[in-house]
Amino acid sequence: MAHDDTLTCSECGKSFTLSSEKRRQYPGWKPKLCLDCYGQPKTHIKRELNLTTAEVLERFSGGPDTGVFTDGSCERNPDGPGGWGVVKAIQNKPIAQKYGHAEITTNNRMELTALIEGLKTVAADERIDVYTDSMYCYNIATKWAASWKRNGWTRGKKREQVENLDLVKELHELTLMHPKATVRWIRGHDGSLGNEYADSLSTAYTREVV
Repeated sequence: MAHDDTLTCSECGKSFTLSSEKRRQYPGWKPKLCLDCYGQPKTHIKRELNLTTAEVLERFSGGPDTGVFTDGSCERNPDGPGGWGVVKAIQNKPIAQKYGHAEITTNNRMELTALIEGLKTVAADERIDVYTDSMYCYNIATKWAASWKRNGWTRGKKREQVENLDLVKELHELTLMHPKATVRWIRGHDGSLGNEYADSLSTAYTREVV
């Protein structure tokens, strides 16, 4: 059975899980940093805050050049203001984008909302990759949600309540409605133009210029 306990990195704010081997080796261990951030200097892992989309296009060119890229953000996670962003790109050219925000939210809810809105930009029979840099969202979309649904929308041996259930259900339905779209994980803030652009949209609510 897939292990669905998630932790939130105190440095980058992303959700992550421990491998079965690590859980057996260190029972009860709840690290504060994800593997991407652990042991890295802060200058490496801190995003460049508040870049506009125009600045992103000037600075970045890496990563997949075609697909739907999604990202969410939250200040003072949890229960602070946050935003989400989606960009659809063909050969590194943005052809569609949308974004939004919430006054009180969490990073995971914004990441889920972004992925949901990203799938809504995809035609029912469209074959395209949809990217998220949240392992939490990726696991929900690709395996956890189906398992939770079979268990009456509960998780784990203790049948615990699924967090963000409203968004989890919507995401699961959208993945079923888009069988040719593939949800993929992408490393966040690693120079990928699509990811950086979606991140810029997710923080657009904090700026006058998108």
